[in-house]
Amino acid sequence: MGEPYYITTAISYPNGKPHIGHAYEAIAADVIARFQRLCGRTVRFQTGTDEHGLKMAQKARDLGQTPKQLADEMSQHFIDMCDVLNVSYDVFIRTTEARHHQASQELWRRMQANGDLYLDRYEGWYSVRDEAYYDESELTVGEGGQKLSPQGTPVEWTVEESWFFRLSAYAERLLGLYRDNPGFIQPESRRNEVLRFVEGGLRDLSVSRTSFDWGVKVPGSENHVMYVWVDALTNYLTGLGFPEETSTVETWWPADLHLIGKDIVRFHAVYWPAFLMSAGLPVPRQVFGHGFLLNRGQKESKSLGNVTDPLDLADRFGVDTLRYFLLREVAFGQDGSYSPEAIVTRANAELANSFGNLVQRVCSMIFKNMDGVLHAFDETEADRTLRQLVSDACRVELPREFAALNFSAGIEAWMRAVFACNAYIDEQAPWALKKTDPARMEAVLLTLFMAIRDLTIAISPVVPAAAGKVLDQLSIPASERDLAALDDPAWFARRVATGEPLGQPAPAFPRIELPSEDAVA
Repeated sequence: MGEPYYITTAISYPNGKPHIGHAYEAIAADVIARFQRLCGRTVRFQTGTDEHGLKMAQKARDLGQTPKQLADEMSQHFIDMCDVLNVSYDVFIRTTEARHHQASQELWRRMQANGDLYLDRYEGWYSVRDEAYYDESELTVGEGGQKLSPQGTPVEWTVEESWFFRLSAYAERLLGLYRDNPGFIQPESRRNEVLRFVEGGLRDLSVSRTSFDWGVKVPGSENHVMYVWVDALTNYLTGLGFPEETSTVETWWPADLHLIGKDIVRFHAVYWPAFLMSAGLPVPRQVFGHGFLLNRGQKESKSLGNVTDPLDLADRFGVDTLRYFLLREVAFGQDGSYSPEAIVTRANAELANSFGNLVQRVCSMIFKNMDGVLHAFDETEADRTLRQLVSDACRVELPREFAALNFSAGIEAWMRAVFACNAYIDEQAPWALKKTDPARMEAVLLTLFMAIRDLTIAISPVVPAAAGKVLDQLSIPASERDLAALDDPAWFARRVATGEPLGQPAPAFPRIELPSEDAVA
């Protein structure tokens, strides 16, 4: 077993079908998980749905359903999304599961035993849409004098009996956590936001509700349900079997990475570590708040009529194409924009014309001119130069950037190596060498074969299905498709020794066209 790596997404709120933001986070987390596996680590990847809270209760009532019926129906859409987008999760957690109620109640008991929970009366502003409490100083005023949260959602004045968590007692410990572990919150802009928030002083947090009953019951106070964020955050422990003290919990906790949207960093970087500290549990190693995806530069909303179904995008352009575009186009951690035109342009220029065409040309020439048979050959300085450039990109640059979650920079390094391969094939002109120097033609093609194998392995976390097809065409064993294989100088000799010829190649990265309904007049 390789070194364990535990990654989670935020669990999605299923009061509506998945949108492009859900897909973006799931794809990014999957790329990270696959990359860590490529590095030889044993990965546990958890995602799921957050099914309690007032929003779910209200939506179910509006639809004439019970909250559980709505949760069962809608959570399936998120499971289907992950399956369609080739998201290789190990655990899909649902907060309506009995084991999750048990885990949440145990966390509550531990915080209560530590003296951090007390009963009082809550009066303040609450956003149903955000499931969050806000101080008066954080609010803005919208049209008609409506008070709005920092996220622009309506807030309402709420008065009810509530259990409170002594968040104010954890300010110094949290600041110490941020100071001693500067990588705990990333990117740096999110870290600075959280620092300012905590340095401004923390108020105790209302952590139960009595105005509705769709949630986890508070132990000993059955008329209270837990504030949805206490319940939701506990999912990261539930999936490991907490509160049972098993080898699973010991192996995987603390989590290596909570990957979340930037709008919920406060919950994960302030509330969650404070809850864990109170319960006597280790805090996660890193919280990364990614940016939003904008539709042609605009935030998606039903009122604008620009909400995109990510499965529709995957169906129109291909799953791997969508995955590649989202990781390549957007500097991870920042907001980014997408459009059908941008997807087609990027995919055709890089996946189809540059890499896909390289693979197709080289494999076709080996098939036609060498009967698909590989053999040992004498290298020239030009061959060694190209192989070293490709090796540096695949073994050093891309892994370094991916480890830092700089996906676009890692793919940029990969693309430079692809461009170098295309420049090399144009300079060497194997189609001309076929007549003048057949042995040199074969050396050029075999040098490119080796480069393509390295490039395909390196990019496989981003485009796993297409990369798998290419590696199958090259007859690379499944056991030799990780970064360790790139360090093995004997792989080509083993491949030659099999005597297995290349077959007629099939395009793995075909060009795509812009559907007519997406064209902009």
